[in-house]
Amino acid sequence: MKLLLEALTKFACGLLLVGSLIFLPAGTIAYTYGWLLIGQLFVPMLIAGLVMMVKSPELLKKRLDAKEKQAAQKGVVALSGLMFIAGFVVAGLDFRFGWSTMPAWVVITASVLFLVSYALYARVMRENAYLSRTIKVEEGQTVVNTGMYGIVRHPMYAVTVLLFLMIPLVLGSWYALIVFAFYPAVIVVRLKDEEELLTRELPGYCEYKQKVKYRIIPFIW
Repeated sequence: MKLLLEALTKFACGLLLVGSLIFLPAGTIAYTYGWLLIGQLFVPMLIAGLVMMVKSPELLKKRLDAKEKQAAQKGVVALSGLMFIAGFVVAGLDFRFGWSTMPAWVVITASVLFLVSYALYARVMRENAYLSRTIKVEEGQTVVNTGMYGIVRHPMYAVTVLLFLMIPLVLGSWYALIVFAFYPAVIVVRLKDEEELLTRELPGYCEYKQKVKYRIIPFIW
């Protein structure tokens, strides 16, 4: 019950925060693309949370824990948070003042890719029971090298990059896309720090890096 209340509280706070960041700068709730993003972001999130609550409460608990212990990662989390705030605000202002116009087909395509990314996100969570929102190595943790982890070493980051780059396009804002375009750089910093930790503390990770060459983009990086 405590875990359920914590999850629902964080869900409600996130919904309220994102809604405020989008609709207050827009100056209206008649922002169709804003509601489109809200639906695509929070409905699957609610469903995934309920599924984890029933099937894997320990994984849900890990996903709710977002407190980084490493100083460098605290900075990365803070920077990404500021980027998201700025991106949502810029999208709202873009709608309010009509700074840019995006074709409907771009928004539709981005919406499809957003949902595909969400599905891949769920698949990665099923493949790796050690996933958490903080960088750490757990007692008894082993290297996962099957499924998507047999293609790239960090499929979760690969999926989140695609997911978050679609957000400004779903919102119909080219200017917000400029803000969100910094997200891959944030991920690179976080990823390199995580790989150093895994190489140092997770048995078998060095061999895994030799087997799976690419970090997040097959045949590129």
